Amino acid sequence: MAYRVNITSRAERDLEDLLHAIAADSSGEAFAWYRRLRQALLGLGNYPHRCPATPESASLRHLFYGRKPHIYRAIFRISKKKKEVEVLHIRHRARQTIKVGDLI
Repeated sequence: MAYRVNITSRAERDLEDLLHAIAADSSGEAFAWYRRLRQALLGLGNYPHRCPATPESASLRHLFYGRKPHIYRAIFRISKKKKEVEVLHIRHRARQTIKVGDLI
């Protein structure tokens, strides 16, 4: 069952910040990595349940992307009713857990 992937404005800002942080505008390799991250996010529409629940909330899931020490965590929720995956936030894995209220 395919789901539509909706990247929220907050997650888009996170992606834009990440794009600048890795200097993807001046590095072809960094830009290719960024494109693969976006593709991984869009790929959540195919099998979103493959990702585990977050420690913050059982209603949220997360996708880890990258290699140590540069692993990023995309936090999302699944709406079976709407057939939608909503990407809420993208952050470095090393950052502390967040309050669920900050995401919604």
